[in-house]
Amino acid sequence: MNHRKSRKDFKPDYEIGSSNIYADLGRAAAGSLLIKAQLVSKISEILDEQGLTRIKAAARLGIPLPKLSSMLRGQFSGLSERKLMDCITQLGKDL
Repeated sequence: MNHRKSRKDFKPDYEIGSSNIYADLGRAAAGSLLIKAQLVSKISEILDEQGLTRIKAAARLGIPLPKLSSMLRGQFSGLSERKLMDCITQLGKDL
């Protein structure tokens, strides 16, 4: 006897999330974290477009290289939204 469920009866072992992964994970200040992640993603995109090395980017942004590297790896909890917006402006882009 075959006990396998038919394809139409199959229930996946996951949930459809919202548009904010931080909220889905129950993180405090999820809205702010999502905004910061989007800003860091934009900064990374601009750095790639401009062909800047991390050393040159850190100098242009006026932040230490280790802090820039951490930020680009998603460790941005110590950075304000304002600082991230300023970084985009310093890279010659408008918000």
